Amino acid sequence: MTTIRTLSLGALALSALATSAAFAQSQPADAAKPAMEKCYGVSMAGKNDCAAGPGTTCAGTSKMDYQGNAWKFVPAGTCTTLKTPKGMGSLAPMKS
Repeated sequence: MTTIRTLSLGALALSALATSAAFAQSQPADAAKPAMEKCYGVSMAGKNDCAAGPGTTCAGTSKMDYQGNAWKFVPAGTCTTLKTPKGMGSLAPMKS
């Protein structure tokens, strides 16, 4: 009976270590993922991530290049530095 209890405790400890190791390995991959922000007016027609205005459903529905109410995810802090033929990217929807 003591042998069974010892083996059970050993298996439990091994399981806890394996779970901790798996969790520790997944954290660096998540930490390396850059923060993203919505940037309006920078997507090409049909290439937006979402919010393309009335009469559209979402991603891929913008009707024109650089549509002001359609956004694309970009790395955080870069949106307002993106130049387009219609001006700079915006953190808020704008007129097309």
